[in-house]
Amino acid sequence: MTRRRYPRRFVRVTDEHQCCFGASFRGGPTPGGGLGAAGRRKRYRWRVTTVIATWRALWTPKRGGALLLVFVALVSAEWLATGSGVAMATDASLFAAFCLAAPAGYRVLVPRGGGLSVGHGLYALLCAALVLGWALLVRRALRLSWTYVIDGSSLGILWVLFLVGGWGLARDIELESGLHAQQRRAERMAESAERASLLALRAHLDPHFLFNTLNAIAEWCREDPAVAEAATLRLASMLRTMLGGIRSPSWDLETEIGLARSLFELYSIRDAARYRFRFEVPEPLPSVQVPPMVFLPLFENAVTHGAGAGHSGEVVVRLSVESTPDLRLHVEIENPGRFRGRRAGGEGIAMVERRLALAYGGEATLSFDADGDRTRTRVALPGALSAEVA
Repeated sequence: MTRRRYPRRFVRVTDEHQCCFGASFRGGPTPGGGLGAAGRRKRYRWRVTTVIATWRALWTPKRGGALLLVFVALVSAEWLATGSGVAMATDASLFAAFCLAAPAGYRVLVPRGGGLSVGHGLYALLCAALVLGWALLVRRALRLSWTYVIDGSSLGILWVLFLVGGWGLARDIELESGLHAQQRRAERMAESAERASLLALRAHLDPHFLFNTLNAIAEWCREDPAVAEAATLRLASMLRTMLGGIRSPSWDLETEIGLARSLFELYSIRDAARYRFRFEVPEPLPSVQVPPMVFLPLFENAVTHGAGAGHSGEVVVRLSVESTPDLRLHVEIENPGRFRGRRAGGEGIAMVERRLALAYGGEATLSFDADGDRTRTRVALPGALSAEVA
């Protein structure tokens, strides 16, 4: 039988590749499947960093105190058994070698997760080398005939203690580092959530609209106090609703449409002839949850690029329900002014798309098209939010 020859090919190394020694590193493809120079450097840096981090973790009060108790018990037993200072020094050096090599060796050699691997065998050999090295070399070099700890009849037990002790310390350090990493991620997420809330509030509060409304209210206070009072109450109610929406992952569709009505009414109070709106929605509205203020940027765009840009006509909001097994909502916003493509650098539409993708996992759609001298914005979404958002 002839051996089938396969051509040498480039082997692709994934971006996050975990080697048999537990190191995740990035390395480019090289002939024959070897790591590139960048991958080898990153693996080396990972090993050095892991060893240093392990040594530092051993000196924390929690572990350092426990190791000190073990050390005192070890040398005390040696002193009571042999009364030899040299034997005690030998035991102390063996204990130091264990602390320096066993936990760090386990973390470097053994991959995280999975079953037995080559790394486990290498770790076992490392512990055996430490035990035999001190038993055969150090003791003979110091001409010690017998010691209580390093005795030929107890080398197997000592090896097992090295294995279990190194594994226990390494796992404890890894669990602690994982917990600290989770806490740091949670803190970063909390900070990101705070920033996101501020950004969301800034995104949903059009400063031009807010300033113009406040200026109009100031003018109405002199000319028509009743209108000024109504506008102030309407603006306060709208802001209160928006602030509540920022703190909530979802709210009723009725609240979303009500917010749009409040927005449009404020525009109408300012200039009823210029800003005209019409809602074509079913009564009662479907009892479904939607992300808070997800449609508000679309409503604001309809006003800004419609009557706000000098185009004459009314803004029409239509909502319909598709009778499918899973209930599907269709929202259409029609405004004067022909759609001319997305504006470069605009963030409002991109934010709506990201929120829809997060809330509905790709099942929601958002589209724009021109219909003569008018623009149609269409949103289709399922009637249920994903479990992560609801």
